[in-house]
Amino acid sequence: MQVIKTPLDGLLEIIPTVYFDDRGWFFEFYKESEFLKHGITTKFVQENQSFTKKGIVRGLHYQSPPHAQAKLVSIGSGKVLDVVVDMRRDSKTFRQVYTCILDGSRHNMMLVPEGFAHGFAALEDSIFIYKCSDEYHPDLEKGIVWNDPSLAIDWQIKDPIVSAKDKVLPTMEEFLRKSVISPQ
Repeated sequence: MQVIKTPLDGLLEIIPTVYFDDRGWFFEFYKESEFLKHGITTKFVQENQSFTKKGIVRGLHYQSPPHAQAKLVSIGSGKVLDVVVDMRRDSKTFRQVYTCILDGSRHNMMLVPEGFAHGFAALEDSIFIYKCSDEYHPDLEKGIVWNDPSLAIDWQIKDPIVSAKDKVLPTMEEFLRKSVISPQ
């Protein structure tokens, strides 16, 4: 397993070792002892999967304390542009955006720490898989609008389809005026 540090503190890209033969392939999606060797101590309590059609943007979502979530995200099939925004006010990378292509043929993953908003754009029909460090609490779900001009995210999709819920999320400026994510 290869672990790549990104410019955003705590945000990691993980590339597993994939074993191929004439039957197909195999890899360990998650193995606690291997993660611990790389200093990853996050405990996961919930795992989700979603299917997303090409051209859809989901996000940018986060769950606020006391049930903030770290996520281990990957693609079972397809390809997405994965997007994270550092929402930790005391972080030197606060408000910075990081993007990465998650590709079902590469099996790469992102470890998204607590305190980051997360979203993705389906560049192909995709099965999205994610482990969470805390259970889902709808009353603590928050977000930043996907097309916030101050973030200037290139979602790599022309005329994306976005849910009604995601269209009315606040901008970063509105977030700064109204709410706080505690430092992680």
